[in-house]
Amino acid sequence: MTKKTARPIIIKKVKKGHAAHHGGSWKVAYADFVTAMMAFFMVMWILGMDEQTRNAVEGYFSNPVGYKKGYGSGASPIANGQTPARIAAAQVKVMIHRAEEKAFDSAAGRIKEKLESAQGSLGSAKFEVTVTEEGLRIELIEDGPGDTFFPSGSANVKAGLREGIALIASELIPLHNAVIVEGHTDATRYSTQASYSNWELSADRANAARRVLEESGMQPARIREVRGLADTRPRVPADPFAAQNRRISLMLPFTNAATSTATAAETPPVPAGQPGSSPRAP
Repeated sequence: MTKKTARPIIIKKVKKGHAAHHGGSWKVAYADFVTAMMAFFMVMWILGMDEQTRNAVEGYFSNPVGYKKGYGSGASPIANGQTPARIAAAQVKVMIHRAEEKAFDSAAGRIKEKLESAQGSLGSAKFEVTVTEEGLRIELIEDGPGDTFFPSGSANVKAGLREGIALIASELIPLHNAVIVEGHTDATRYSTQASYSNWELSADRANAARRVLEESGMQPARIREVRGLADTRPRVPADPFAAQNRRISLMLPFTNAATSTATAAETPPVPAGQPGSSPRAP
C-alpha cells in the first residue's frame, strides 16, 4: 500500500486596488449648496417682515458699528413683540419734547390762573405766559406808571414783583428744566454817568429777580443764565420809551434746545399805536 503524500495548502491573498484620490471638491460643492440655501431662506424671511423691521435690518447691515442698541418691544429684526429692540435717538428726543411741552402747557395754565386771581395786589403790571418753540416763557411787564416792580432807575425789588415771582415759582419748582432770567429796560437814559447805564440796570434787576426766585424755593443750580439786555429787545419797537419795554423775563428752555437759541427770538411786539409814547424813567 502506497503512502499518500500530503499536499501543501497554498493561500493566495489578492490585493485589490483603490480608485484614484479625488480630493475635497465635494466639500466645496456642499458648502456652496448650504450657503445658497441659507441665503434663500433669509430672503424669504425678510420678505415676510413688515417695513419697519426691514428698515431695522437694513440699518444694521449698513452700519453695524454705529447701530445703537436700545430696548423696546415689537421692533426687533430678529423677532417681533418679545425681544429687545432699537429705539432711535431722534424718537427719544421727540418723546421727551412732547412730554415737556405737555408739562409746560399745564404749568402755564396754572400760572395764568394764579396771576389773574392776584391781579388786585399786582397793580397795573401785566403778565404773559406762553409756550414757544424754545420753551416756556413768562413775561412780567410794567404798565401804567411803570414802577410796579422796581422804583425808577433802581433795582430794589417792590412787593408787586416779589408776589408775582413767588406765585410763578410755585409752579416752576416741580419742573426740572433750567431757568434763564432776563432784565429789560426802555430807551430812557436816567443818568449821565457812563459807569452805570441801562446795561448795568437791566442786569441788576435780572439778578434781583433771580434772588427772589431762590428765596421762593427755586434751586440755585437750576439758574442757567442771568442776562441784562438793556433796551436792545423792546417789546414795543415803535415806542422805545414805552413802559411795556421795562420787564423781567423768565425762560425755561426745552431740554434739547441749545442755550444760545433759548431766547434768540425776540418777544412778540405790541402793535404800534398803543398808549405809552411819552418818555418815562427806566
